[in-house]
Amino acid sequence: MSSQFLSTQDIDRVIEMAWEDRTPFEAIEFQFGLSESAVIALMRAELKSASFRAWRRRVSGRKSKHGRSNISDRFKAACHR
Repeated sequence: MSSQFLSTQDIDRVIEMAWEDRTPFEAIEFQFGLSESAVIALMRAELKSASFRAWRRRVSGRKSKHGRSNISDRFKAACHR
């Protein structure tokens, strides 16, 4: 889904998810069909330039904004969370 086909509420939700530290770009792509580069373009278009720069500094190189690349094979008991 292209950002031009998103409703105002969807755009607000994408921006909210992009600002959250724990929401990976993969979750945004799964829910809205926007790749990481499309999210960056959407943020650039919707945010003030200073806000966009602050957001880019915040997410650049942040591992939590990308899906986990290695899934742990270790045993985890059912009683542990």
